[in-house]
Amino acid sequence: MRAALILGAAVWPEGPSPTLRRRTLHAAALWDAGTVGALVACGGLGRHPPTEAEAMRDLLLAHGVPPDAIHLEARSRNTHENVAFALPILRRLGASEIVLVTDATHAPRARLIARGLGLRARSSSPPLRGAHPGHTLRQALRELPATAVALWRLRRHG
Repeated sequence: MRAALILGAAVWPEGPSPTLRRRTLHAAALWDAGTVGALVACGGLGRHPPTEAEAMRDLLLAHGVPPDAIHLEARSRNTHENVAFALPILRRLGASEIVLVTDATHAPRARLIARGLGLRARSSSPPLRGAHPGHTLRQALRELPATAVALWRLRRHG
């Protein structure tokens, strides 16, 4: 069975950020298309409640995804924790492959982490329609040092 691992993004005071909404709705489209058999929403509590995972669950339910297809990992605070904390859920589901749902700028690092933790992983990214170009550039530039940290963490801790 293939499961989607939806990687977290911010919850704003008024609700899910555009990034969180875009990723979640992309995962719902993967579910609708039959590409994945389960959805694992990842992300803990940031500055504003609810947790990122709970906000994703609410969006998925509003989209019509059945509750039993949605699984929450609601403790993580970063990409490494998203994947590491989701491992027990993925094992319980019997997921043989995962699809990381995240932005294209973030996907290479997310795949590196998932594969470093022993998962068969590929990624699927929503189109960046409506994303501010400056925000996308900042995301891409952030990935350079974040990838170095991810490599260090994987070598040190696995």
